[in-house]
Amino acid sequence: MALSSAVHRTVEAVWRIESAKIIAALARMLRDVGLAEEMAQEALVAALETWPEAGMPDKPAAWLMAAAKNRALDHLRHRRLAQDKEPQLTYEIESLLEDAAPDLERALENPIGDDLLRLVFIACHPVLPTEGRVALTLRLLGGLTTEEIARAFLVPEPTLAQRIVRAKRTLAEARVPFEVPVGHELVRRLESVLQVIYLIYNEGYSASAGTDWMRPALCDEALRLGRILAELVPREPEVHGLVALMEIQSSRARARIAADGAPVLLLDQDRARWDQLLIRRGLAALERAGRLGKGLGPYGLQAAIAACHARARSAADTDWQGIAALYDALAQLAPSPVVELNRAVALAMAFGPAAGLEVADALVDEPALKHYHLLPSVRGDFLFKLGRYEEAREQFLRAAGLTQNERERALLLSRAAACAPLPQ
Repeated sequence: MALSSAVHRTVEAVWRIESAKIIAALARMLRDVGLAEEMAQEALVAALETWPEAGMPDKPAAWLMAAAKNRALDHLRHRRLAQDKEPQLTYEIESLLEDAAPDLERALENPIGDDLLRLVFIACHPVLPTEGRVALTLRLLGGLTTEEIARAFLVPEPTLAQRIVRAKRTLAEARVPFEVPVGHELVRRLESVLQVIYLIYNEGYSASAGTDWMRPALCDEALRLGRILAELVPREPEVHGLVALMEIQSSRARARIAADGAPVLLLDQDRARWDQLLIRRGLAALERAGRLGKGLGPYGLQAAIAACHARARSAADTDWQGIAALYDALAQLAPSPVVELNRAVALAMAFGPAAGLEVADALVDEPALKHYHLLPSVRGDFLFKLGRYEEAREQFLRAAGLTQNERERALLLSRAAACAPLPQ
């Protein structure tokens, strides 16, 4: 039983990392993202059934990929025999040739040279509504559960599930070609592609559920996709802005987690542990965005805020008034309840907790933040600094009840327990 449980955990871990690559490869073969996900899931079930008895393969990821591709090829053969359609034979031959081709040859045929990124553009096709594009791509490429994506969108889980189902059906019914967009069409799809990458990164940077504070593999994948995209469309400042944001945020990874796995908040982090190479890369990407002369967009402004933190030698040296001004600009350019909450934090740091609380209090009745744990968490922090300890305690407890991340819940409960008047 213990061995079986260990194998199941391993299978789930491998699936979490490799599922996007498997689905992307199958989508290239099958030209149907829904069918590709179904075949990939069948391979996962086969692993769960086979590995506990036969033992773990030496290369579990390769085993899953091979099992999934074999199922896809069987499907193509059966469909060809049943329908006697020449295009199906063509698809099979193309996939076999692509798998056998040298890397250079494949790169010449495909300007992106990456199944994952091609799948992002396919899932972000204009035939889908924006929310459907983002939700589907997160599901297929981020390996995120429907619940996790719903939390990222701040929408009910059933609503998100319906979006994904509708998106798959729409792509299949519209017979969307499985190709990389070019020219103006590529640029037109960038906004939703960037949003996808950003949300994948955020889920990795602050996991919405589970026992881990971070999921580094998701951060790495989002940053990888962002870097490839920056090479593909070098004249688009928002691509460089997003890459800058992710590079700088990633520089803090080692300092964000204590030795026992507990989260370490920004102002308490040991800045000597920040990765200076990633900071330099991020600042260089931000400079590239600025040089393009189109002005900073939402991602560029967020990167500029991250840069303010990165340039400060200590928490006390942070230019909070500059950060507050950048949040003012961001709120004008891309208004949202979450941006407003972040602006409240900046105002509190720049001008005192009462200034921040005034803005945060105005968000209490915001429907999109009804179940967003960071709103009571932020309000609790302001109330604590104002000496309103019992109110702060209530807010921290409420936040702890809303979060689904165990590490974050423990931190919030400890903050609630600390809400006692200071000794006179």
